[in-house]
Amino acid sequence: MIVWVNGAFGSGKTTLVDELRTRWPEALVYDPETVGFLLRNMVEVPTGDFQDLRLWRRQVAALAVGLVEEYRRPVLIPMTLVKPEYVAEIFGALEAAGIGLHHFFLDVSRDELEQRIEGRVFFPDDPEREERVRQWVKNRIEPCRAATGTLPGDTVFLDGALTPAELAQLVLARVRAGETATV
Repeated sequence: MIVWVNGAFGSGKTTLVDELRTRWPEALVYDPETVGFLLRNMVEVPTGDFQDLRLWRRQVAALAVGLVEEYRRPVLIPMTLVKPEYVAEIFGALEAAGIGLHHFFLDVSRDELEQRIEGRVFFPDDPEREERVRQWVKNRIEPCRAATGTLPGDTVFLDGALTPAELAQLVLARVRAGETATV
């Protein structure tokens, strides 16, 4: 089974997955960004977003399937994924492989996201790169928030204002019950 934690940059995906991991020690954590960073070191990413690489999407799905099949353990994935065609491609590949998927989306206000992003440090030794990354992340807030209406119907929307412990409790209860209604 895969638990995909989705949301805008700064919504708390990684923090929630870290909290889930402490409560669910047998789960593996897989961050698809690592696949993107690997590809970025090998090939040009014309748009600047490695999600636009078809190879990234194929490899993300293939590695997720491989982790579940090979290790027979749940996999926790913190990753922003909002373009409908990319969601359909990756989630479709998981479904075709017979992998159970629980999809959660952390809903956080724009103001809160901007505040969280301002509080993060990406590249402390490179102020110019720091500002470029911060702006890139901020520019993705609205597309992420707007995409909530296009996510699969069984997506569980979580109030990102809750604490990581509260969110983890909700996710684990939902996963264990096999439910997919809105929270």
